[in-house]
Amino acid sequence: MAAAAALEAVAPTGALWGLVHDFVMGQQEGPADQVAADVKSGSYTVLQVVEALGSSLESPEPRTRARGIQLLSQVLLQCQSLLLEKEVVHLILFYENRLKDHHLVIPSVLQGLRALSLCVALPPGLAVSVLKAIFQEVHVQSLPQMDRHTVYSIITNFMQTREEELKGLGADFTFGFIQVMDGEKDPRNLLVAFRIVHDLISRDYSLGPFVEELFEVTSCYFPIDFTPPPNDPHGIQREDLILSLRAVLASTPRFAEFLLPLLIEKVDSEILSAKLDSLQTLNACCAVYGQKELKDFLPSLWASIRREVFQTASERVEADGLAALHSLTACLSRSVLRADAEDFLDSFLSNILQDCRHHLCEPDMKLVWPSAKLLQAAAGASARACDHITSNVLPLLLEQFHKHSQSNQRRTILEMILGFLKLHQKWSYEDKDERPLNGFKDQLCSLVFMALTDPSTQLQLVGIRTLAVLGAQPDLLSSGDLELAVGHLHRLSFLEEDSQSWVAALEASGALAALYPVAFSSHLVPKLAEELCRGELDLTRGDEPTKCSRRLRCLQALSAASTHPSIVKETLPVLLQHLCQMNKGNMVAGTSEVIAVCQSLQQVAEKCQRDPESCWYFHQTALPCLLALAVQASMPEKEHSVLRKVLLEDEVLAAMVSVIGTATTHLSPDLAAQSVARIVPLFLDGNISFLPENSFPCRFQPFQVEIPQLNQLMRELVELSCCPSCPSSSTAAAKCFAGLLNKLPAGQQLDEFLQLAVDRVEAGLSPGPCRSQAFTLLLWVTKALVLRYHPLSSCLTDRLMGLLSDPELGPAAADGFSLLMSDCTDVLTRAGHAEVRIMFRQRFFTDNVPALVQGFHAASRDVKPNYLKGLSHVLNRLPQPVLLPELPTLLSLLLEALSCSDCVVQLSTLSCLQPLLLEAPQVMSLHVDTLVTKFLNLSSSPSMAVRIAALQCMHALTRLPTPVLLPYKPQVIRALAKPLDDKKRLVRKEAVSARGEWFLLGSPGS
Repeated sequence: MAAAAALEAVAPTGALWGLVHDFVMGQQEGPADQVAADVKSGSYTVLQVVEALGSSLESPEPRTRARGIQLLSQVLLQCQSLLLEKEVVHLILFYENRLKDHHLVIPSVLQGLRALSLCVALPPGLAVSVLKAIFQEVHVQSLPQMDRHTVYSIITNFMQTREEELKGLGADFTFGFIQVMDGEKDPRNLLVAFRIVHDLISRDYSLGPFVEELFEVTSCYFPIDFTPPPNDPHGIQREDLILSLRAVLASTPRFAEFLLPLLIEKVDSEILSAKLDSLQTLNACCAVYGQKELKDFLPSLWASIRREVFQTASERVEADGLAALHSLTACLSRSVLRADAEDFLDSFLSNILQDCRHHLCEPDMKLVWPSAKLLQAAAGASARACDHITSNVLPLLLEQFHKHSQSNQRRTILEMILGFLKLHQKWSYEDKDERPLNGFKDQLCSLVFMALTDPSTQLQLVGIRTLAVLGAQPDLLSSGDLELAVGHLHRLSFLEEDSQSWVAALEASGALAALYPVAFSSHLVPKLAEELCRGELDLTRGDEPTKCSRRLRCLQALSAASTHPSIVKETLPVLLQHLCQMNKGNMVAGTSEVIAVCQSLQQVAEKCQRDPESCWYFHQTALPCLLALAVQASMPEKEHSVLRKVLLEDEVLAAMVSVIGTATTHLSPDLAAQSVARIVPLFLDGNISFLPENSFPCRFQPFQVEIPQLNQLMRELVELSCCPSCPSSSTAAAKCFAGLLNKLPAGQQLDEFLQLAVDRVEAGLSPGPCRSQAFTLLLWVTKALVLRYHPLSSCLTDRLMGLLSDPELGPAAADGFSLLMSDCTDVLTRAGHAEVRIMFRQRFFTDNVPALVQGFHAASRDVKPNYLKGLSHVLNRLPQPVLLPELPTLLSLLLEALSCSDCVVQLSTLSCLQPLLLEAPQVMSLHVDTLVTKFLNLSSSPSMAVRIAALQCMHALTRLPTPVLLPYKPQVIRALAKPLDDKKRLVRKEAVSARGEWFLLGSPGS
C-alpha cells in the first residue's frame, strides 16, 4: 500500500517535470497553459512548479533562465488569486532579485511582477518595494514596447489598490515615474502613461519639487502629431491621444506658468492643427484656473485670440478662439476678490472694448462681425461681463442704426443688437431695477418697429426675430408696445409677395402668444376670426382663386398662435366652426381647403400635447366634431353638398385621421379609456349620442348585425381588410387590426385572432380579386408581431419571403421589408403605446437576412431584383454598428443591387453604402474599382434622387485611403464634369461638392 501511494505521488511530479522540460528546453508554448490549468484544478501547487523549475531558474544560460521565469510568470498570471500571503512574499523577493539579472530575463520578470501586483494577498509595504526596485534596477525606455507597457500596468495596478502606500513615498514616486516615462514614443504606452499622470495629479499624490519636470515630460508631446498606420489593429486615433494629453495639461493650476506661454506660442504658429489644439486646451484649462494663474498672461492671450479671429480663414479656428475667450472671461468672473484687490475682469473687458468697439461703427467693413463675435463671446460668459459690455456697446449701436439709412447697413447693426439681446436671456435679475436693458427699452422698441415697416425683407426678418427676443425679456414690452407688435405680426402674416417674412411672423406669434396670451386673445384672434368669416362669404360666391391664399394664411396664423391653453380655447372653436360652415349651404370647398383646415387643427393638437389640460380639451372638443362630419358625409342625403363628397376622399380622410391620432397620442390611460368607450360603440353599434348636432337623416349602421365588442370588432376588421371594393378602407382596417393585435396580451384570445388572420390571408392569397388586400393584411400583421418578438412572426416572415418569387406580388413583397424595418407615424408607434421591443431591427436582421441571401442565390434571374430590393431595405434601416461586422459578406450583394434597374433598389442601396464609406473605409477600399464605376454610371440616372445619392457617394469615396483613390482621380474628374450641367440645381450642387473634393485629393493639407 505504501509503495502504491508513493507511486501516485511521484506520477504527477513526473508529468509536471515533463511539461516544464517541453516548455523550457523544447520551446513549446502549450505546456504553460496546461501547468496553469493543473494548478487551478489542484493537481499541483505553485511551490511544486517552482521546485520543478529549480534547475532552469539556476541555469548559467540566460535564455534558459528566461524561459523558466517565463513559465512561472505565465502560471502566476492565471493563478495569482490562489496565492497565500507567505508565498507572495517569497515570490516578490525572488522577482526583485531577478531584476538585476541579464537583460534577456527582464521581460519575464516584469510579467511575473505584473501578476503579483494583482494579488489580493499582497502584504503591506511590498508594492513600494517592487516600484523602488523597478525605478532603481530597470532602464524602462531601453525595453521593447510590450515590456514598457507591462511596467505601466504594474504602476497602474498598485495605484488602484495600494494608493496610501504609494503616497507614503512622497515625491520620490513622482520622480521615479518621470524617469520611467521620459522618452516614451509608442502611442499605446502614451495613453496609459497620460492616464497615470492624470491620476497622480487628480488623486493628490505629492509632486514635490518635480512639478516642472512632470510638465516637461508630458508637454513635450504637445501638440500631438500622430497619424495611425493603415490597418492598425489597435485602433488608436490621434483624437484619443489629444484628449488624453489635454486632460493632463488642464488638470492642475500648478502647470499654468509653464503651459500658458507654450499655448500662446502654438496659437501664434502657422500650423492649423496646433492652433486648434492650443485653443481647445486653453478652453479646458480655464475650468480649473483662477485669476491668479491667468493675470500675467491676459494681454498676450487676448492679442493671440484677437489676431486669430480677425485674420483666420478657418471657421474652426475662429470658433475655438471665441470659445477660449468665453472661457477666459468666465474664469475671471468666477474669481473671488478681496476688497483691496484689482479686478482683472474689468481691465480685461476694457481692453476688448478698446480693440473692438470702433469697428462696430463700420457696418460695411470686414472686421465688424469678428469684433461683434468677440464682444458677444466675452459678454456671454457671465452676468457681470454681459452688463459691462452691453452698457458700452448698446448705446453705440442704437446711435449707428439711426445714423445709417441704408437697409443692409441697418440690418447688420440690428443683427448685432439681436446678438447682445439674446445673451441677456441667460441671466436672471431678482431686482427689476437692476436689469440693464430697462434703460433702453423705448429706444429698442422704436427701432424694432422701424425695421418691421421697412420695405427690405431681410431687415424685416431681423426685426421679427428681435421682437421675439425682446418679448422674452420680462417687462420690456408695455401694453401699448404689445398691441403694436401684434398689429405688425398680423400685417406681416398676410404679406403675399414674400414667404420668409410671414413664416417668421408666424413663429414669432407662437413664441409671444405663449408669454402674452391676453394681448393675442384681445388683438389677434378676433381679427383672424373676422378674416375667416369674410373668407366663408368668398367661398359662397366662388371667389376662391383670388382669396384662397389669404384664407390659408389665416388658418396658419390661428394655429401658430395657439401656444397657450387660454388661446386654444378661442382658436379651436373658430377652426371647427369654419370647417362645419363648409358643410352647410352651397359653399364651394375644395379638397385642399378642407385639408388646410385639418392641417391647422393638427398643428394645434401638437401644441396641446405639452399641456395635459389642453390635450383633453382638444380631444373633447375636436374629435366629436370631426367624427360627426365624417359620419354625416357617409350617410345618404337628399340635398346636394359639395363638402360631403370632399369629406369622403382618401386625402381628406387621411388628414382627419392624422388630427385624431395626434390628439390621442398623449392622453393618460384613464382618459384614453373614456375615449375608446365612446368611439368603438360608434363604429360597431352606430351609437352617435356623443356627437354634436346629431340630427342625422337616418340611423348610422356601419354593420348590419348587433355584435359583441372586441371579438366581433376584430372579425369585422379582418373581413373589411380583405374587401376589394375600397382599397383605402381595407388598408385602414388591416392597420387597425394590426395595432390592436400588437397590444393584446399573450393568451388564447390572441392566438384565436392570429389564427383568424392567417386563415383569411391564406384564403385571400389564392388566385382571386382580393390578393392585394390579403397581402396588405399579411404585411401589417407581420409587422405587429415582429415589433413584439412574437414566435409566429418568423412563420409570417417566411411566408412573405416566399412571395418574393410571386410574379404578381413579388415587387410589393420586396417593398414590404421597408415597412417591417421602418417606424410608422400613425399606428404601431411608441407614442401610441404599441409594444415595440428594443433592437427589433437587429433581431429581424439576424433571423432573416441569411434566408434572404440564400433565396437570392437560389432564385431565377427574373425575380432576383425582388430579393435585392428586400435586402437593401433591411440593410438601409439597420444601425451601422450592427451592419459593419457583416459588411464583408454582404457587400458583394449590395454592389450587385446597384446594377438593378429598379430606382428604389438603387436609391436604397446608395443610402446604405454612403455611411459605410465613412465608417468602414478599409473594407470598402477593396472594392474601389467597382464602386467608382457604378457610382459614376448612376450619376446619369433618369431619377434625380438617384443622381444626388450617387454624387453624395462619390463625395464620400474621398474618405477612403488616398493612395487607393489616386489612380481614379483623372477619370472621376472628367466624368463629374457632366453632372455640373444637370438641369436640376440640387444635382449640380452635389456635383460641385464631389468634384471639388476629388480635385483636392492628394494635395498638401487635404
